[in-house]
Amino acid sequence: METTTDRIRIRLGGELIVDTTDAVRVLETSHPPVYYLPRSAFPEGALLPADGASFCEFTGGARYLTVRGGDADAVRSAWFYPSPSPGYEQLVGRVAVYPSAMDECEVAGEAVTAQAGDFYGGWITSRVVGPFKGEPGTLGW
Repeated sequence: METTTDRIRIRLGGELIVDTTDAVRVLETSHPPVYYLPRSAFPEGALLPADGASFCEFTGGARYLTVRGGDADAVRSAWFYPSPSPGYEQLVGRVAVYPSAMDECEVAGEAVTAQAGDFYGGWITSRVVGPFKGEPGTLGW
């Protein structure tokens, strides 16, 4: 886990909904990074509660959000940790999004490719090298 000042931009529903240089980048084994952004980087009304919860053995219990931008609602396309596990306190007040559910996500001006699979939310750029979990046959890695 590391802070980064790379410019992160997210577009949804034809609108730019995030433009920030305040992010926390989290790396897990066999995954591209996930970027956690401050809630304050999203416009008012862009993050709506969504059903469901999950648990990660590393980061703890997650809750889900629907992201609204322009004319689009991306249901359960973001998550956050209300009380992350010890060592992940930097994630308090931050939100991660599935890039596959957005119109476009960028890191430092480069368009992101979404990590394969419905479960994973990694952001693939030219700065990271795979292989990554998510493709068929990678679940047991």
